[in-house]
Amino acid sequence: MNPSWSLLSLRIGSAVEGPRNQPTAIDKQPVLRAQYLEEHRFRKDQQGDTVHHGGPEKAVHHYAADHYPAWEEELADMSAQNLQEGGFGENLSTLGLTEESVSIGDIFELGDTVIQVSQPRQPCWKLNHRFNVPDMALRVQTSGRTGWYYRVLQPGWVQPDDPLRRIGRPQPDWTVARVLRALYHDRLEGDVLAALAELPELAPRMRELAARRLSSMTVEDWTSRLSG
Repeated sequence: MNPSWSLLSLRIGSAVEGPRNQPTAIDKQPVLRAQYLEEHRFRKDQQGDTVHHGGPEKAVHHYAADHYPAWEEELADMSAQNLQEGGFGENLSTLGLTEESVSIGDIFELGDTVIQVSQPRQPCWKLNHRFNVPDMALRVQTSGRTGWYYRVLQPGWVQPDDPLRRIGRPQPDWTVARVLRALYHDRLEGDVLAALAELPELAPRMRELAARRLSSMTVEDWTSRLSG
């Protein structure tokens, strides 16, 4: 039997003016009606930055609600905001699936759709403003509690109460957590980078990143992404 998980919420958002006068659609709200998932996004969902968000390899963002208690504890002494379901701008929220239990290439049925895990989220500076924590993006990256993205293999309708059912697992050894460790902790492990560069289910841009790092044996500068 294929394992399944209940959605805590299905969420979409509209783009508005955000920090530094840049548009953002991170404030995604739960919906009560079916939403149509296209190849690039939910039809009524928006992205403020279409260069770095959305598109075929980042069509759907999933964040584990399991992580919010850890954030509440870690940031207890700070005036943090949005430490609740929906805080990370996720389209899908669940309990019981985390970066340690989800692998690159995992295939899920969700309503009429079929989706596939494509890559971890790479946190950016807008999270610092979202949570009112100056180094939140770096904290997210270091923690490994980033969430992940899906590509859409089969478009279709999704109901808010549809189960998320895993139906395929071509790369069980390549958990999202393992990829994150390779990117942000064990950053110059040649064998691992070579394997990532050839991992067919990993998003092309992330394969290219691994190949560049392997070729140069240097780690790219994250300052702009994490700090703006």
